[in-house]
Amino acid sequence: MARLVDLSALHRALVRLPGYEQVPRHALETLPEKGLAHDHVRIEGTRALLRVPRQSQFAFSARDNLAYQKACFERCQPSGHTPALLGVLEPSDGLPMGALLVEHIDGVVLSLPADMAGIAACLAAIHTLPLPLESGRPPLQEHREAVSGTLAIIERQALGLQALGPAAALDRDTQGQIAEELAWARGFAAEAAQRPQPLALVLSDTHPGNYLRGASGRVVCVDLEKAVYGAPAIDLAHASLHTSTTWDVAAVASLSRADIEAFYAAYLGLLPASLRDALRPWLLPLRRLTWLRSVTWCVHYRVESAKARRRDKHQAASTEDWSSEDVDAALTAHVEGRVADYLDPATIAAIRAEWLGPARLSF
Repeated sequence: MARLVDLSALHRALVRLPGYEQVPRHALETLPEKGLAHDHVRIEGTRALLRVPRQSQFAFSARDNLAYQKACFERCQPSGHTPALLGVLEPSDGLPMGALLVEHIDGVVLSLPADMAGIAACLAAIHTLPLPLESGRPPLQEHREAVSGTLAIIERQALGLQALGPAAALDRDTQGQIAEELAWARGFAAEAAQRPQPLALVLSDTHPGNYLRGASGRVVCVDLEKAVYGAPAIDLAHASLHTSTTWDVAAVASLSRADIEAFYAAYLGLLPASLRDALRPWLLPLRRLTWLRSVTWCVHYRVESAKARRRDKHQAASTEDWSSEDVDAALTAHVEGRVADYLDPATIAAIRAEWLGPARLSF
């Protein structure tokens, strides 16, 4: 399998950074693939890691994507639960998406459900950071209308329902359940448009595989490319839904109802009373909406992963690219297996029971 990252080009860019001029080429060690959006390259003899984008999940250009990721790391760093940003390598012909140089976190993957309380502490620390003035929030997006904004993402991803070929077509029961949830989401978005909700710095992509636990026990989120000013309830949902806790190869668990409610309780217990009270009415409906965002992404992935990979990203207006070309075969098989599970009608029905029927979650 051909990796996308050119280590020689990466090294040439790295040694232009102050303090890294003497790093030898052989010190760059490509780490095993874990995700679809980045390659990671460790620099031996340092406490630094190169984070090399493969695409922008926000469909940015290469330079805009790099600037956005830089801002994500800078804004989250005061929480004490994210890696420090050490430098930026700009896009070039040999390094079409550029790279970020970040602190290498010496930690272990999480063990669930025991580490869910650590995730709660990490998210609470980020969500309670002071909000900058509106003029100081760009380039990070502001999702003040988090419901309508999330619904727009869902609607775009749901276009794949019509684009799937016969071989990838969904079970009729799956299609029906997704259609019911889409109808609910559209109605909820119209209702919620008139209701203000708390706004905070949030991560958006909070599945348990995006964290490490250090020797001190502190949980650190290491994947920050999708931070926005938006709804904290979406982060809580994405950290604890079945579509998240079974996503990563290493940090896998199916949480019980008691585990989920304990996670929310741990998080809420770390908040000021005013924020806690303002959040409660949004917790369950935004959990429902976040699940719909995840399951329609699965449809979107089935369509997009079959396409050829773009090779000219440094010149492209959008660098979103879910192609399975150049992705480790085992990782692709894992992702396709997860997508199949998440689109299974029985899995969908079990998740929907969290908000439908007598056994719904209580926060």
